Formats: sequence, structure tokens, C-alpha cells
Amino acid sequence: MPDRDAPRRTTPADPAASADAAGTPNAPKRTRATRAKAATGAEGAEPTAAPARRTRTTKAKPAETAEAAETTGTTPAPAKRTRTTKAKAAETAEAAASTPAAPAKRTRATKAKPVEAAETPAAPAKRTRTATAKTAEAAETPAAPRRTRATAKTTKAAAPAAEPAAAPRPLPASEHELGAAATGSYHDPHSVLGAHPYDGAVTVRTLKPLAQAVAVVLPDGTTVEMEHEYNGIWRAVVAREDLPRYTLRVQWTDGAAPVDVEDPYRFLPTLGELDLYLLQEGRHEELWKALGAHVREVDGVAGTSFSVWAPNARAVQVVGDFDAWDGRTCSLRSLGGSGIWELFLPGVGDGAVYKYRILGADGVWRDKADPLARRTEVPPATGSIVTASSYEWDDDAWLAERAQTQAIASPMSIYEVHLASWRPGLGYRELADELVAYVREMGFTHVEFMPVAEHPFGGSWGYQVTGYYAPTSRLGSPDDLRHLIDTLHRAGIGVIMDWVPAHFPKDEFALARFDGTPLYEHADPRKGEHPDWGTYIFDLGRREVKNFLVANACYWLEEFHVDGLRVDAVASMLYLDYSREDGQWVPNEYGGRENLESIQFLQEVNATAYKRAPGITMIAEESTSFPGVTRPTDQGGLGFGFKWNMGWMHDTLEYLSEEPIHRQYHHGELTFSMVYQYSENFVLPISHDEVVHGKGSLLRKTPGDDWQQAATTRAYLAFQWAHPGKQLIFMGTEFAQGTEWSEETGLPWWLLEYPLHRGVQQLVRDLNGLQHRYPALSELDQDPAGFEWLVGDDAGHDTIAFARRARNGDPVVVVVNFSSVPWEGYRVPLPEGGGWSEVLNSDAPVYGGSGVGNLGRVDAEQVPMHGREHSVRLSVPPLGAVILVPERLTAR
Repeated sequence: MPDRDAPRRTTPADPAASADAAGTPNAPKRTRATRAKAATGAEGAEPTAAPARRTRTTKAKPAETAEAAETTGTTPAPAKRTRTTKAKAAETAEAAASTPAAPAKRTRATKAKPVEAAETPAAPAKRTRTATAKTAEAAETPAAPRRTRATAKTTKAAAPAAEPAAAPRPLPASEHELGAAATGSYHDPHSVLGAHPYDGAVTVRTLKPLAQAVAVVLPDGTTVEMEHEYNGIWRAVVAREDLPRYTLRVQWTDGAAPVDVEDPYRFLPTLGELDLYLLQEGRHEELWKALGAHVREVDGVAGTSFSVWAPNARAVQVVGDFDAWDGRTCSLRSLGGSGIWELFLPGVGDGAVYKYRILGADGVWRDKADPLARRTEVPPATGSIVTASSYEWDDDAWLAERAQTQAIASPMSIYEVHLASWRPGLGYRELADELVAYVREMGFTHVEFMPVAEHPFGGSWGYQVTGYYAPTSRLGSPDDLRHLIDTLHRAGIGVIMDWVPAHFPKDEFALARFDGTPLYEHADPRKGEHPDWGTYIFDLGRREVKNFLVANACYWLEEFHVDGLRVDAVASMLYLDYSREDGQWVPNEYGGRENLESIQFLQEVNATAYKRAPGITMIAEESTSFPGVTRPTDQGGLGFGFKWNMGWMHDTLEYLSEEPIHRQYHHGELTFSMVYQYSENFVLPISHDEVVHGKGSLLRKTPGDDWQQAATTRAYLAFQWAHPGKQLIFMGTEFAQGTEWSEETGLPWWLLEYPLHRGVQQLVRDLNGLQHRYPALSELDQDPAGFEWLVGDDAGHDTIAFARRARNGDPVVVVVNFSSVPWEGYRVPLPEGGGWSEVLNSDAPVYGGSGVGNLGRVDAEQVPMHGREHSVRLSVPPLGAVILVPERLTAR
């Protein structure tokens, strides 16, 4: 129980003066609504006055001297204060002290200031929970005045010596919190380390395990020495109400000069509420701007902010050269239920190598590359690198034109390139000179890069990605790649990039089991592992994982100005039983085999990409008959712009592999593609997959000697360019590479010394030129009005003929003979009469052919054939193609 004879304080108080002892036996009583003045002390009073009692809400003023003390010879009773009155203490009391003053008791929350000395020592004042007080000066009265809880000011009494001010207490921290913070295993290190107001001061803690001495440097330059508290944690209490800015002065070794450093734990989170909301909803379309490592300035301090998604982690550190790969001093804080961990590190800048050290739920520490790293070390090194782009683009005209162009109605011939082996030894910068010049000379409209996202194994050709947001460092920096793409755009060449959202490798340093649990991948191996490739499959039913990939597509389109993405292995994403036997897959909620989560993802990524990047194109590598791949998403389709026509490729290559005399029995393989041509928007691919793994090059897929193989290749390429759809060939095909492609050896450019190979190259160059010159070869690729069979059933001659039309009706006629026998006087119907120019003959000597042809022109005869009024007799070369256009078009 508190001593009712001692003063009690419950609210903050200003200093109060002491009251002189009076001689009256009783003090006047105060009510809540009044203010009373205490009587001043009377000289010569022998007994000591009792302290005035204060109520909870009043502030007492000192009693004035009571004259009755002189007349009665007794000490006046203390004035009693109510809750609402305020009283000031008298400044001095010159009472004669014949008896000692009773000690003033303090309650828990009061703060006492020293009492002034009197003839007898004064007892310490007792503090209440909410009040701060000064001690009363002792008077010569026998009892101290009593105070209520609400009084804020105390009276001063004469005391023989001043009591020292109580030092502010440091912010409490348990041994568990200190221990976890010291080992870098605490989920909220900012609650222990950094500056924290407490008890009217600021407690500063920092983790400097190897320091000899540490001090806090205040903004005015003054220093406060820190004391070692626990296992490398240093602590100081700064006598200020707040401390928004400070630095730390650290002496690492005896005799060494101290170093001033910023404290990473004094900064607020660099992620805002909107970022966290969008991340949790899986709708952050600019994810790369929120997560990862970003060079920035916070409160005038330059550094790098780090943030990573690891919802099941117990702790996360960032390690690198900047902390000697000891992450204890660089622990990230957990931002609540978002699963995001964040830290701003002053002084870390562009070029710093780092990883995340993650304490999993299983208690195991794992070093992981940043999933959002935008630059990496050159493999086999696996570190992430802080990067800041300074590149200035110069392709505004290209982007503006692209936004106004309809890809489906425009020429599109794509040159697929593996950058590292096109000419081994060239980086992005060198390719910007040599590759751009070559592609422009050849007349291709686009290049398609095989995956340039970082991958640890070169033999995967980039299809097992570990750094989804980082261009491979094998060829240069991210800005070097930007320069290459910018140069291509300024040369009028579009850029398509292969993109791999279907699966990712099991490398321990990357996405696999990222926080110690199946995070990016499905936990169930029947849905989470790919049996063919030994890789993990993304858990696209998880919002954050889907967001990671959708934003990744936008990243390449926006940050690198890529004009399109060719999405790899779409078929494996669409079906739950892809490459699986019975019992190895799990049906969807309706009992079907369709992967509904992947379907929804593909729809979302396509819709988002087309919305954010006008004029781009999304292309699906999809080998099944899944319906609506290129149908818009608002019509229930997947939303791709184009689909690889794998059926056309397999059928026609199978046809070519037959001996010419046997091809008549496989004629349907040559013509079947037109049965389904208008079901989707197609690209006709002869890709890298067709020239590796024992399949042989396009040249060697056909029977015969070198001349026959080259002639068949030329006829096939002419057929491909004239067929409805867009064209794609893999590098080396354009000059009839004889061997299979190898990423280790590059292309055999020396073959161009031989006429057969130079001839195929010249043919491809001319085919590209024809496509630009005659809109009939591209405008109505996906419209039945753009194609008509002229001769489609002549299996006995291994010959086909068809007409292509432009939007205005202008025709182009194509005749292809896959027989090894030339056909003289071969009659073909024509869409119109008059003269026709032979604008291309694949058997021309300039291409390495035998020269069978029509001397550059023919005249239509008014001989009806197959329902048309005109026809013509042609010399059709063996294993050759002839392309005719009306002379009225060539005269323009």
C-alpha cells in the first residue's frame, strides 16, 4: 500500500517551488472547480509543514505564507486539492528546521528532479505511474505535504543535497530476441536493431560483431558511445525524444581510424501498401520494379533495396562482398502476411554480387539466387548482380510504326538464331554490327532469339532457365542486349524471343524448393515434375507464381522492347497427362485431362501483354489440335497471335524424305495443311528442333546426291514462302548447312565458298524480296479469299499449283515440282489472261540449278481448265518451283 503521508504523482509535472512551513494546524480544502493558493511559509515556525495533498486531475500551486503560524506557533495543515484545480508551489520557504522532513514517496511512472538542500536531508519522492515530479524542499515541519495522483508539479522543499536525475532506461529486449538478431535468424530485426524511442529517450542498437568500439553520431556531430550488450550487439541510449537521422562510428581494430557508416536498420520499408496489396493479389504487372535489387536513394542516402518473396522462410539474409558473405548483419524484415522480406542497404551499388541466404521451415540455411535478379554472374558462377540501366533507346519510330501494324496481314519471315553460336565469340555489342547487317541483307523481317534468359547449362540452349529476369551474361550486360535490339529496330528488323514458362530446372541455387518448401513448383510430383525433361513444373494455381510469369513476359516486352514472345512447350502445359501413363497424372475438377490453371494463365499473359505493349505478337509452340489457340480470349480462346504449324512441318518433311518416285503415294502430306489452314493463325517453322538429335539438317533430310538435295531444298523453301502463313527457318538453313547444328561449334560459314550453298542463300534472299514486293504472299494468309488450288491432285507428277491473292485481288501463281523429272508443256490454269512474268525459278543457274524454265515470261492462252478461262503451258524444272505474276504488276 502506498504511504498516504508521502506525495503521490500520476501525471507529468513542471518544477514546483517549495512551500514554507506555516503555523496553522489545518490547511484549507480545495474543490475540483476552484484554484487555491497555498499560504506562504511563516518565519520562525518550529515544526515542519505536512505536504499538500493533490487529487488526480488538479495541479497544485504552492500555498502562500500563513500568518497564523506566527500567532499560534503551530504549523498550518496542508491545503487539500481536488481533481480539477491547479496549484503552483511557492518558490522558496525559509522555515527554520528543527525537525527533519518526512521523505516524499514516488510512484512508478513519475520522474523526480533533485531537491534542494535544507538543514536536514530530504527523503526521495515516490513516483506514481503517470506523473513526473521534482522533490520538495524540506521544511522544519514534522510532516510532508500529501499529493494526489493527478498533480503534475511538486513543491520545493529545502534539502541538504540534490538528488541526481534518473537515467532513461533502454528499450527492453529479451535474450531470445537479442540472440536471434545476433545470429541473423530473427524475422523482424528492425524491432531490435536501429533507433527506437523509449522512456523519453532513444535506444539505438546495432550488430557489429567484430567491432572494438561503436558510437552513435548525431546530426550535430556529437557522439554517444555505445556499450556492448550481447553477442556483437551494441547499445546506446540517446537523450533525445526522437532520432530520425544518425550514423555509426565504428572502430574495427585497435589503433585503426574509426569509420562512419549508415545503419540499414534506421530506414522505413521501400515497398508501399499498394505494392504489397498487388503482390498478395497476384496482380503486380510491374513486379520487377517491386522485388529484386534496386539502386536507389532513401533519405538522401544512396544504396540498394532488396526484397524477395519467401513466405515459408523463418529468416532471410542478403549476402555478398559488401558483408563478406556473412549475412548476420544484413537480415531482412518480414513484411507481415505478404511473404515479402525487405531491407535497404546503404552504400551497396551497381555491380555488387549477392545472394539470399534463406532459413527454411526445416531449419536449413540455403543460398539462393534472386528470382528477380536482372543480371547474373557468368556461368558456372551463380551469383546475382545489382544492376541499374543507363541505356537510352533510339527506336521510338519503330515502336510507333509497330503499334499501327497488323502482323497477321504483313510480311513476316523469321530468322531463328542461337546468339552464342551464330558466330562464336561475338557478344551482344559485336552482334549488333555483324548479325544486324546480315539479317538486313538477307531481307528477313524478324529475328527470333532462342532463350536469352540466364541458364546454367549451355547445352540446354537456354530452355532450362534459372534467371527469368536476367539476360545471359555470357554475351554481355543487359544494356548490351538493349543495344543489340535497338540496332535491329533501327534497321527495320523486329525481335522475337523464346520464352519458357512451362518448366524450370532443379538446380539448388535457383527456384527449386526456394524457401525450403515447394514454392514455385507443385508439391505433388504428378503435377509438379516433368518426366521428359527432369524439371519442375510451375504451380500456376498460385497467384504469386502466376504473377511472377505474367510480369516476366511484360518485363521483356517493356524493358527490352522485344516485339514478341514465342512461348515454348505450350502443349505440355495444356494437358495434365502430357507424357504420362495412367496413374501418373491427376484429372482436373471436372475429371478431364485439360490443365485449367495453365489455360487460365496463358489467357492472362496474352491479354496482359497485348494490353501493355501495342503491336507485339505472342506465338505458341503448340503441336496438338487444341482448339482456339489463336482465338481472342474474350471469345474463349488462349489469345495467341500465332501458332507454330507443327503439322505442316512434320507432314511436309515426311514427304520430302521419300524417294521422288514414291512421293506420289504421299501426296496428301503435301496438301493436307490447307484443310485446317484457317482454323488458326499459323507460322510455318523449320526450327532448331528439326536439325539436331540425329534428325539431320534440312539439306540431308532429302534423298539423292548433293545436287538433288540442294534442288529439293530450294523447291521446298519456295513452297514454304508461297504457302499461306508466316515463315521461320533456323540459322544455317538459309545456306543449306549440311551437318547438324551444334551449339559448341557454330555455323559452317565456309560452305558459302561453294555455288550450291551460295545459291540457296541467294534464293532465300530473293524470296524475302518477293514477299515484300507482292502483298498477295502475305496479306490474306488467314483468309480463304487469299488462296485457291489450281492443281492440287496431280500426285502422278508430284506437282502442285496454286494462286495467292492480295486484298485488292492481284494474283501470284506458284507451281512446284517435287519430281526429279522436268515437265515440258505442263498446263496450268491461270486466274487471268495476258502476259505473265516468271519472277522466280528455283532451278535458275544463279541458284545452282540446271536452268530449266520459261525464259522469264509466258503468255496466257484462252484455253479453259479446271473452271478457269485461261491456262498456260510451262516448262517446270525438276525438283524446282516457278512463281509467276501478271506483267501488269511487274511494270509498276
